[in-house]
Amino acid sequence: MRSSNQTINGVVFFLLEILIGILLLINPIGFTSSIIITTGAVLAVVGIINVIKYFRSDVIEGAAGQLLTKGLLSIAGGCFCIFKAGWFISVFPVIIVIYGIGILISGLSKVQLMADMIRMKNNKWFLAAVSALISIVCAVVIFCNPNATTVFLWTFTGISLIVGAVMDAVTLFVRRQMEKKDEII
Repeated sequence: MRSSNQTINGVVFFLLEILIGILLLINPIGFTSSIIITTGAVLAVVGIINVIKYFRSDVIEGAAGQLLTKGLLSIAGGCFCIFKAGWFISVFPVIIVIYGIGILISGLSKVQLMADMIRMKNNKWFLAAVSALISIVCAVVIFCNPNATTVFLWTFTGISLIVGAVMDAVTLFVRRQMEKKDEII
């Protein structure tokens, strides 16, 4: 059961990676702006809910929970995201470095997967190694050139997501095949 859940999670994850990669290739600035505006809308709604909760709660409970402050901060942050999405685009190199950190962490987790496959005597470990290498190289490229144009970085990121997702899918498939083979024996 656990293996089945991991497989489903893996498939969902690499399908999302491919979808995001394609959207980034089609319209990187539009996609980014949409994500920022959507995040802003969610923040504003959460803020409004917190303000309403504050006024509907007991005085002591409302004061202790800081719901009014949290709500007003969420509304302010949400409005900033909605009306100033371009600001985030202008600080894009910093965001890309943060994203590069995420890709690096993903690559290092793939090194763990590779090591696990080697220890389990899985002769397809090299697929996880290639996937890890691609992720780590992509992260290093991002770290070395964060001030490049926004479109180039999003294109590069989109391609790296798609390639990484395909490698993840192949690795997952091979791993499942090995698990099925082990169950038969």
